[in-house]
Amino acid sequence: MAKGFFKGVKGELKKVVWPTKKQLINNTVMVIALVLAFAIIVLGFDMILEKLDSSLWNFISNKIG
Repeated sequence: MAKGFFKGVKGELKKVVWPTKKQLINNTVMVIALVLAFAIIVLGFDMILEKLDSSLWNFISNKIG
């Protein structure tokens, strides 16, 4: 059973179309750029929500105290 399994794995790996070096570099750069873009977007939302939260607590404390 194990021999048949490994023969199948070897056969399937021969069918794989591996990316070229240029494709690999382009895809890696794209992934890094998208991760950075999303990180900046999340940072922006976080800063906006932090400012709103601070303003809300200041408003509440001024009304109460």
